[in-house]
Amino acid sequence: MNNKITYTKIGDYYIPNLTLEESKFKNYHLGKYGRMRLNYLKNHKKAEYIILFMNNKLDEHLYNTDIECKNQFDILMKQLAERENITEELKANNQMEWVRKMNNIKNSVEEIIFQRYIYY
Repeated sequence: MNNKITYTKIGDYYIPNLTLEESKFKNYHLGKYGRMRLNYLKNHKKAEYIILFMNNKLDEHLYNTDIECKNQFDILMKQLAERENITEELKANNQMEWVRKMNNIKNSVEEIIFQRYIYY
């Protein structure tokens, strides 16, 4: 590991050549939950955001948060729909009731995800 800092002379000043390593998660396009976590870190947890950024762990953290939230969303939606006895039969017979119940479940699941993974 090379700990020497190199400099570039610009005019009368020497500017250090500081760069971050390229992250393997840089090409991943963040979804809803990753962007929400990034926004929360920037606005409410600035120290944690800066530490993750400077240690080149921010992209990995956002990637893991986004993937975990998507997986938990799918799992919780299925579990709550089964618990509330929401079936395809209900969807075929009474669409508006099905939509109301599914929206209610979706809002509940997102609130759980926000508390566990985004706003902690």
